[in-house]
Amino acid sequence: MMGAKRCGWAETDPLLREYHDMEWGLPLHDDHKLFEFLILEGAQAGLNWLIILKKRESFRVAFEGFNPRKIAEFSPADVRRLLANKQIIRNRLKIDAAVTNARQFVLTQEAFGSFDDYIWRFVGGKPITHRFRSMSSIPAKSKESDRMSEDLRRRGFKFVGSTICYAFMQATGMVNDHVTSCFRYTEV
Repeated sequence: MMGAKRCGWAETDPLLREYHDMEWGLPLHDDHKLFEFLILEGAQAGLNWLIILKKRESFRVAFEGFNPRKIAEFSPADVRRLLANKQIIRNRLKIDAAVTNARQFVLTQEAFGSFDDYIWRFVGGKPITHRFRSMSSIPAKSKESDRMSEDLRRRGFKFVGSTICYAFMQATGMVNDHVTSCFRYTEV
C-alpha cells in the first residue's frame, strides 16, 4: 500500500514491505507454515530477516518445501548437500537443528493432534495484542516466549531460545506487535 504508515523496520526494503503487509503478524494455524517459520526463525539467529527473506525460496527448495516428515528422514548425505548449497545459510548447527526440529515437530504433532494445538496454548489460543507506539518499546522476548522456549527445548528442539520464539510469535500472529500507528495494527 503506497503511502500507508508501517512499522519502521518494513520501510527499508520492498521485500520487507511486502512481507510486512501480507504476512507478518497474521494469526497462522497451518502446521506446514508454522514449521516453515520455526525453521526460518532459527536460521535467522545472528542475522537479519531480510537475508532470510531473500533466501526463502532457496530454503523451500533445499528443505523439501518445508515438509517436516521428509526433513525428519534426512541422512548425513542430505546434511552435506545442504552444507554445500550456497543459496541458503550454510551453518552446520542450524542445518542440524532443522533436521532435529523436523523430527521433534512430527512427534509433537502426534502427541497433540497438531503443532498448532500445541504452540497456540502458550498464548491461550488467541493472539496477544500489544499497544506499542514505537519500535523501541517492542520487547525481544516475553514470559510467553520464555515458557515456549523452555518447553520446546525440553521436547528436544534446537535453536529455540526465547528471542527466537518471540520472533516466531510475532511472525505467526501469536502476538500483534505492529505499532499502533501502522495500518496493519487494526487489520490483524
